[in-house]
Amino acid sequence: MECQTETDTQRKFYQLSREERLQKLEDAGTIDRESKNELLYNVALPADIANNLIENQISEISIPLGIAQNFVVNDAEFVIPMATEEPSVIAAASNGARIVKIAGGFRASVSQRLMRGQIVFYDVEDENELRRLIESREAEIFEVARQSYPSIIKRGGGLEKMSIRWLAASQFLSLDLFIDVKDAMGANIVNTILEAVAERLQQELPNEKILFSILSNYSTESLVTATCEIPFSLLNKGEISGKLVAEKIVQASELAKVDPYRAATHNKGIMNGIDAVVLATGNDTRAIAAACHAYAVKEGQYRGLSCWSMKEETLVGTLTVPLAIATVGGATNVLPKAKIALEILKVDSAISLMEVIAALGLAQNLAALKALVTEGIQKGHMSMQSRSLALTVGAIGDEVGKVTALLENQKPLNQEIARAILKKVRLAEK
Repeated sequence: MECQTETDTQRKFYQLSREERLQKLEDAGTIDRESKNELLYNVALPADIANNLIENQISEISIPLGIAQNFVVNDAEFVIPMATEEPSVIAAASNGARIVKIAGGFRASVSQRLMRGQIVFYDVEDENELRRLIESREAEIFEVARQSYPSIIKRGGGLEKMSIRWLAASQFLSLDLFIDVKDAMGANIVNTILEAVAERLQQELPNEKILFSILSNYSTESLVTATCEIPFSLLNKGEISGKLVAEKIVQASELAKVDPYRAATHNKGIMNGIDAVVLATGNDTRAIAAACHAYAVKEGQYRGLSCWSMKEETLVGTLTVPLAIATVGGATNVLPKAKIALEILKVDSAISLMEVIAALGLAQNLAALKALVTEGIQKGHMSMQSRSLALTVGAIGDEVGKVTALLENQKPLNQEIARAILKKVRLAEK
């Protein structure tokens, strides 16, 4: 056994290579290389990418990547990559999109795409005086912003406007800067500009206290709206008329507006689709989720994000969400499969990607509500849930299909039944 040098023992965990970190975890008994943790040693991402994207990197986690079909958005056809571990999500999105495609497709639009950043003053003694001092320096603020990030100016972006908000209860004043970050998500751009402006203001207003400068992920200046109109005839389900299906979908939508317990599940279904594309394209799932859920409570109560109504002989769906999505920069241009996902999508801008994602969220919601008010949510999920359950109890290879087929006739579905079926399948093969 080789002796460790003093230098080796003094090195901190973050200073070790990935292999050395794994070895350290093995030595401590945290992982066992002879068991399933062998999987930690198998990676696909190049070391120079993975090790530089995060800290203390030891491995990576895989999530299935699939394709949602049948999408027509603003008269253009799309196939949409989705990264998700949940059965039925991609099938539901494709089914919802198929109905809308027959009806003429989705319409989607973005009125503006700006990112908001905050420079927050605290313990403000005179709101009106501070407001006056800031407003008198507006031209200077714009010039500092321009100088701090000239490359975004060359791309046609940069600081567009500013506003001041007084948060009276806590004596806070927020100077909000609205920045066009073009096709980037823009966190680094916004934060760089904010810090430069804050430094200048602190120099010129030494008696005022600045708490911090930071981008806001509540991207209400990056709203996207997707809509669709579906004739009742496309909603028929067995003996249930399309008109009745539409009426029940509208009622389900209304329930999500008044009951936060229902709204959370309603919105989770929408986010099933949105998050899957955000993740597949290397965008920030946490920022998007935070923004969408904050938007759901903008009226003071948590509500469903979508709205369904009837107009003459059609069901009308609308979804408006804040989506600060990027097609350049960050992980979108670093993760190899994220780059491939964007190539599959064939979107030409961040705005186009926003429109596609919003349409997907609305398709996901349509499919879920239609199933919920007709046959129930479980029937459509049964086959895929059975397959997932077969995998959970250890079925491999041909066993998966055999166990799945036998599980589909079982009620209720649970792991105990699945294990018993797997045992019978294995005994029959001996």
